[in-house]
Amino acid sequence: MEYFETTLGGLLREKARTQGDHDFIVYADRDLRFTYREFDRRADELAKGFLAIGLNKGDHIGIWATNVPDWNTALFAAARAGMVLVTVNTAYKIHELEYLVRQSDLACLCIIDGYRDSDYVAMVNELIPELKNAPRGHLHAAKFPYLKSVVYIGQEKHRGMYNLAELLLLGKHSDNARLAEIEAQCDTNDVVNMQYTSGTTGFPKGVMLTHRNILNNGFGIGENQRLTEKDIVCLPVPLFHCFGLVLGMMAVITHGAAAVLLEWFDPVLVLATIQKERCTSVYGVPTMFIAELNHPMFAMFDTRSLRTGIMAGSPCPIEAMKQVIEKMHMTEVTICYGLTEASPVMTQTHAEDSFEVKVATVGRELPGIEVTIRDPETGEECPPGVHGEFCCRGYNSMKGYYKMEEATRACIDEQGWLHSGDMGVKDEGGNFRVTGRIKDMIIRGGENIYPKEIEDYIYTMPGIKDVQVVGIASKKYGEEVGAFIILHKDAVIKEEDVRDFCRGKISRYKIPKYVFFVDSYPLTASGKIQKYLLREIGAKKAEEPGTGV
Repeated sequence: MEYFETTLGGLLREKARTQGDHDFIVYADRDLRFTYREFDRRADELAKGFLAIGLNKGDHIGIWATNVPDWNTALFAAARAGMVLVTVNTAYKIHELEYLVRQSDLACLCIIDGYRDSDYVAMVNELIPELKNAPRGHLHAAKFPYLKSVVYIGQEKHRGMYNLAELLLLGKHSDNARLAEIEAQCDTNDVVNMQYTSGTTGFPKGVMLTHRNILNNGFGIGENQRLTEKDIVCLPVPLFHCFGLVLGMMAVITHGAAAVLLEWFDPVLVLATIQKERCTSVYGVPTMFIAELNHPMFAMFDTRSLRTGIMAGSPCPIEAMKQVIEKMHMTEVTICYGLTEASPVMTQTHAEDSFEVKVATVGRELPGIEVTIRDPETGEECPPGVHGEFCCRGYNSMKGYYKMEEATRACIDEQGWLHSGDMGVKDEGGNFRVTGRIKDMIIRGGENIYPKEIEDYIYTMPGIKDVQVVGIASKKYGEEVGAFIILHKDAVIKEEDVRDFCRGKISRYKIPKYVFFVDSYPLTASGKIQKYLLREIGAKKAEEPGTGV
């Protein structure tokens, strides 16, 4: 494999030179468009604006925002000025923000008004009381010794904060010399992005990713979709997560394609955007595709322009994948598997793979990456057909966790293998299947049970919209199988109906002892189902009289 040995800023400059008039970033809901040339100029202005307010090469810049138009401007401007963009989960509350700002040593924090029930401006002012009385760019916060500036992404003015428009204006009237000098010093192995692990398990850790990590991963991901400069990729997934930033933006820019972004996910807006812009690719976690397919207005939209796309983030129900291919015309849809520490994708199905491979596996390793299944106890490689832990090694391994050397060593062993914590199996054809997280694997009376197998079967039952299977604590067996089920509208199904559907079809010990009907699942801001919360909910429900069999 030939690697991209350039930086984000350098690649953007090259695209501006070779295809400057081609659309790069589009917001269909407001008809906002940036060509590669226009966006390159805007990134330059913001990079010089960051320098003008006292930021320096190597500084950490946080961005706490939905997919607003200047989210990407901040990414490429920071990269061009040799800074590190630290992405902040849009669902964070004040204590989580406090942890991230302190642990990541932020020098600058860029924010929007807020999202859903979170007022970002109010939270920042509460967290940093010194802000309202400090000269802009000269903040001295007792809790955060590195933090010097807060930037509001918008036109409004807030005490103590710059706004982005001011930074762009400062940059427009600044000399190019300093930026050119810094850009020449930037290296492909420099950290360009830090993402904090989503927290579905454990304490959030800052994953340090380099230009080389994410550009090459994005290129491989785009190759497996057969992307070209003619493709138009709809991105309703969050940019603060690797799904939007790497699978999305890095795949797009390495292929000279166009990205059509939504500020947040809405199934109708996704479908309308696909129709309006004639998108050829769309991304989403399974819950997003299920929401689109089951929306009462789905049939009103024309999705025939779609060819490919990515479904990732959690295992996809087989029936949902069939509908994506048949009803959304995504005959070349791909599945990705990975984790943030792996930049993030290890394996992916190919556009030309058979239907069976697409619906039952997560494909093969990307070029330049070794992927193996290893025994979590012995570390030995498992032969095909034997379950073990996904591990990888290659250009995609993170530089490490920020200021967490011990945690880094626990994740990447002495042989350079990055341990995912996910269980899987490799088949004789070289394709991989995910069978769940090590902690998701249910052990009932000594029998290993893989949730996805049960989920895929129950999902075929008429009337069931979605199902998630977890282990419920049991004094007798250690764990019992619990199924959390969302029904289609007007479906009438009882707990015993689900068990009857399973009897004789799957092993007795895999049949759910507990069946819970719910309206939704607890999700991370990036759309991943938080199974650890389902386990906690299930454990409480299991204690109620008359629950289970």
